[in-house]
Amino acid sequence: MKAIDLFAGAGGFTEGARQAGVHVVWAANHWPAAVATHAANHPETAHACQDLHQADWRKVPRHDLMMASPCCQGHTRARGKDAPHHDASRSTAWAVVSAAEYHRPSVVLVENVPEFQQWTLYPAWAVAMAALGYTLAPHIIDAADLGVPQHRERLVIVCTRSATPLRLALPKLPHRPASEIIDFNAGRWRPVAAPGRAEATLARVARGRARYGERFVIPYYGSGSGLTGRSLERPIGTITTLARWAVVDGDRMRMLTVEETRAAMSFPAGYRLPAQQRQATMMLGNAVPPLMARAVIEAVRIAA
Repeated sequence: MKAIDLFAGAGGFTEGARQAGVHVVWAANHWPAAVATHAANHPETAHACQDLHQADWRKVPRHDLMMASPCCQGHTRARGKDAPHHDASRSTAWAVVSAAEYHRPSVVLVENVPEFQQWTLYPAWAVAMAALGYTLAPHIIDAADLGVPQHRERLVIVCTRSATPLRLALPKLPHRPASEIIDFNAGRWRPVAAPGRAEATLARVARGRARYGERFVIPYYGSGSGLTGRSLERPIGTITTLARWAVVDGDRMRMLTVEETRAAMSFPAGYRLPAQQRQATMMLGNAVPPLMARAVIEAVRIAA
């Protein structure tokens, strides 16, 4: 089976496909740093760095499977109120339709946040895919159920050229705890009571200690686990494009390292990332967890 990866980013979809025995022949993203990262890890894949609205699909190799992760920022609740740039980010989903119209692969997998289905133009987008002969089977998936040590709920739309929607029989694996990915001998630690530490952070740490003891994780922003922190005996919460999770160990604390974030996303330990921490975190937070991608692709091959 041959595949292409649209909005490839750090390459989680491609890495999962590789693990599932699929050859990704072409991948594209508009961000040069992301394309360079993808190419460093997948040198056997042809790469394009471009706005996919401008893609010439005649130049893209033939394939059986299209994988696509259109920009999610315009849909996710994490971005707050709508802004003009959200309209541009939402429109990236139409590149999937354009590519499918030209190539008509047997299967198209579209990954996004669950709110993608609440997009005003989602019905029109779905009708456009149907007009090309695809039936759509939306699946809401928590990556933790597929072996990723992170609770990450995502929408995966399985589009197939079949008479009925293809429902996947996905496994439900035991959840992997955050303790698996955290190295207490790594990172740059600072005292919890360091000068300038926000009162809200100190209060969150105090509540976490009362509930979990000396070791746990807390979010620096966002509502999830925001009041008490989070036990190390359950998967970590969603990894985002900005450093979000801090590790508390007694009277010291630090943010997750890039290596821990990579493990939380289920990328292999040797997977290459930018040296610049902010870039690496952004790419990882935008990525599809490879173990999730692998499980979905394997389930498609069984069901198809």
